[in-house]
Amino acid sequence: MSEKCHVFPRDFTQDLPMAVKASGIYIYDDQGKEYIDGCSGALISNVGHCVPEVVEAVCEQLRRLEFAHTSRWSNEAIERAAAQVASLAPMGMSYVWFVSGGSEAVESAVRLARSFYLERDGGGSQKHLIIGRWNSYHGSTMGAVAVGGNIPRRRAFVPMFMEHPKIETHYCYRCPFSLAYPSCGCACAKKLEEAIKRIGPQYIAAFLAEPIVGSTVGALPPPDEYWPMVREICDRYDVLLIADEVMTGFGRTGENFAVDHWSVIPDIIACAKGMAAGYVPTGGVIVKDAVAEVIKKGSGAFPMAHTYCGNPVSGAAVEAVIKYIKAHNLVKNARVQGELLGSLLKELEEIPIVGEARGKGLMWGVELVADKATKRPFPRKLKTSGVVTRECMRRGLVVYPGGGMADGVDGDNFMVAPPLTVKEGEVREIASRLKGALEAASEAVRVGA
Repeated sequence: MSEKCHVFPRDFTQDLPMAVKASGIYIYDDQGKEYIDGCSGALISNVGHCVPEVVEAVCEQLRRLEFAHTSRWSNEAIERAAAQVASLAPMGMSYVWFVSGGSEAVESAVRLARSFYLERDGGGSQKHLIIGRWNSYHGSTMGAVAVGGNIPRRRAFVPMFMEHPKIETHYCYRCPFSLAYPSCGCACAKKLEEAIKRIGPQYIAAFLAEPIVGSTVGALPPPDEYWPMVREICDRYDVLLIADEVMTGFGRTGENFAVDHWSVIPDIIACAKGMAAGYVPTGGVIVKDAVAEVIKKGSGAFPMAHTYCGNPVSGAAVEAVIKYIKAHNLVKNARVQGELLGSLLKELEEIPIVGEARGKGLMWGVELVADKATKRPFPRKLKTSGVVTRECMRRGLVVYPGGGMADGVDGDNFMVAPPLTVKEGEVREIASRLKGALEAASEAVRVGA
């Protein structure tokens, strides 16, 4: 009899394989089986696993200085990391606040929005609400869940937080307004102005959105007009624009940041995941100079801190990861290999359960449907995305499943997002394994239904 495991897992009903080592785009279990990490963990491992340059940088920092609390010290590692982040950020965004992950980054971003108006308006501002979107995910802390709109993740905890207003997201495959692009005039973006006017701009601090919707819907890109329109609306009503680039940042979509696809400069960017690429838990907030200067010239202090924010080991990881991205031209590789991956995934739309493949760069999603003509989703009880995930694992491919996006209950999708180091042959192998998994899952759910 094996010893009892004392880990409190995500799901007691799952019997997961034991990961023991990794290299490049591959992970190996304790039976010696090789898996392609086709989703970079959770779109984290942007530079691949166990890269020597990053590992050595982290180890060297641990030997030199492992911790120095930011209430008493600055440190060189975090200053170098901030310079590297700023070198990739949109123009005029040169200040970086470091935290330990995406949820903390979003919490920091929304508190910074509130702090900005308090500082600017002499402490009397009523601006405190953050407009979010349905079918969005911004983290697991109470504040992040409150501004997010992922129904399955928030339903049980609604009584425990202050609600923030929501608008519909850009979901052209299932347009919430029953319109068609482009004749719709990008109604989803216009809903932001409607919400601001209805609530009152004097109460709205920021609009928070993912440039490309991640796990909630599955790599959902917006119409090209969307982000320029919301930028203009925010400017018109004195509302800050916060881009949640936790998944999309640091080259994932084929640009440094996803907002760069539309030449839009947010006021605040929340980031994490690919920032340190999984080597050390790290997140951050990139701040427009004009916003930071208001704090700097006002009280000079931002009342938000965590024990590990700005720790030197995270700084070493961030610096090494960004240098590696630059040295190996990984943003371009994400763009080039992403075009190939997208074309191969589009071919899989011929499979009966595949409704749509969509994405940008090396961030692609596949939506699963019971009926292609009507786009009818599978009932949640079938857990179709889980069926696909298991078939992929049997074939040595890891994908990232999601669900509930069709109506808050039903709907299945998964993401394919390999490390930015992926090569052409590996992209084709991913598509081949995925095709086999989808064909098997298609037969399995048809029998199960």
